[in-house]
Amino acid sequence: MHAALPAQGGFFWEDHGFAVAFGFLLFVAMARGQATYWLARVATEQTLRHTAPATGWRAGMHAWLSGEGVARGRDSLQRWGLVTVPLCYLTVGFQTLVLAAAGMLRIPWGRFTLVQLPGAAAWALIYSTIGFALWGAAIAALAGEPLAIAAVAAVVVVVATTVAVRAHRRR
Repeated sequence: MHAALPAQGGFFWEDHGFAVAFGFLLFVAMARGQATYWLARVATEQTLRHTAPATGWRAGMHAWLSGEGVARGRDSLQRWGLVTVPLCYLTVGFQTLVLAAAGMLRIPWGRFTLVQLPGAAAWALIYSTIGFALWGAAIAALAGEPLAIAAVAAVVVVVATTVAVRAHRRR
């Protein structure tokens, strides 16, 4: 099975098949998960050494680490345990929060990597089979349909407005 977007140049693995696509996407998922884990772990340790910094990247990191999204990821890890890590790969958006929370909680690296592997493999399997085909079909449908483009634009405007209004209300 080939993973490529229709009506485009395709991906580099198009001539090599499923095994190359799966291997590449597994590597990407593992690397992204490890980067998120380590960034959050190191940033947590560094930020917590400087309690409530007022300016710079430390202030932004402190605000993010103290924020609502990371708290949800941390709460789910504490409530459901490490099973949350592989399951988060089946979500959009929540994945980063859980992986960062694992780093924040300083879960031992070996244990984190072991529980990350099944989730990364599931993500790679989905995207190397049907995932890119679905994205390709959506892009192809949008390419020729002015109403579809208008619908996507409307959804983007509604989502952006909702986020902006909620952020304004929090302030």
